Amino acid sequence: MSYKNLLWAVQDETVIVTINRPDKLNALNTETLAEIKDAISKFKADKTLRGAIITGSGEKAFVAGADISEFSEFKEQQGYELSKNGHDIFNLIESSPKPILAAINGFALGGGCELAMSCHLRTAAPNAKFGQPEVNLGLIPGYGGTQRLIQLIGKGRATEYLLTGDMIKAEQALNWGLVTHVFDNELISNSIEILKKIYAKSPIAIGKTIDCINAYFNPDEDGLKFEIKAFSECCGTVDFIEGTSAFLEKRKPNFPVS
Repeated sequence: MSYKNLLWAVQDETVIVTINRPDKLNALNTETLAEIKDAISKFKADKTLRGAIITGSGEKAFVAGADISEFSEFKEQQGYELSKNGHDIFNLIESSPKPILAAINGFALGGGCELAMSCHLRTAAPNAKFGQPEVNLGLIPGYGGTQRLIQLIGKGRATEYLLTGDMIKAEQALNWGLVTHVFDNELISNSIEILKKIYAKSPIAIGKTIDCINAYFNPDEDGLKFEIKAFSECCGTVDFIEGTSAFLEKRKPNFPVS
C-alpha cells in the first residue's frame, strides 16, 4: 500500500498504519485524513487482516494535532465541513468490527488525541502526553474530543482539561483509563500481543461486542435492547457452534476468520 503521509506495514494478521509527517510532528492535514480514511476502509475490507495499529513516526509525536496552517482563515461553513469530515473518518474507525489500537508514542494533542480516542484500545509509551488545547486557539475540539474524553475519563476531569487545555502525562492517562497500558519498551510488539489475545476469540462476537459498546453512547439506541438483538444474532452462527462445541468437548475453539 503506497501513501504520501502514511506507512502501511503488515505483520502476520495485523496492519501497522504509521502517520508519517515527522517534520510536522505528524500533524493531520486534509491529505493525511483522506489517506487514513482510505487505509481504514482497506483494512476493514481485507479478510486476511484481523486488527490494526495506528501510531506515529519518530519518537516525539503520535499526532501533535491538526495542521493549523490549513484552516487558520476558515469561516463558519468551512469549519463545519472540516469538522464533519473528521467526525466521519473517526466514526469509521470507531465502528470497525475488527479491533483498532492506537499505540501512542509521543504527543497526542488536539486531533491526535481525538484520533487515539476513536480507536477501540490505546497503549502508550512513557513519554506520551495527551491534551485538547484547542481553547488556546479560540476553538473547541472538532473531531469528537468533547464527547469521547468525557466517555473515557469522566465529566469532571474532562471538563477541567477541555477548559484549561492542560496536558495529561502517560501515567495519569493510565490511572484515569484513557490508556490501558504504558509500555516502557517495545510499544508495537506489546500492543500486537494484546491484539493476538483478541484474535483467538470469535470474530463475530468481537464485532458484535464493539457494536454494543458503541450503542451505549448512541442517544438513538437503547443499549440493553441492542444487546438482546446482538446476542440473538450470535446464536446459530458458525462461531457460536464452534465455541460451544469446544467448551463442551473441553478443547480450545478454532474460530474461522470472518
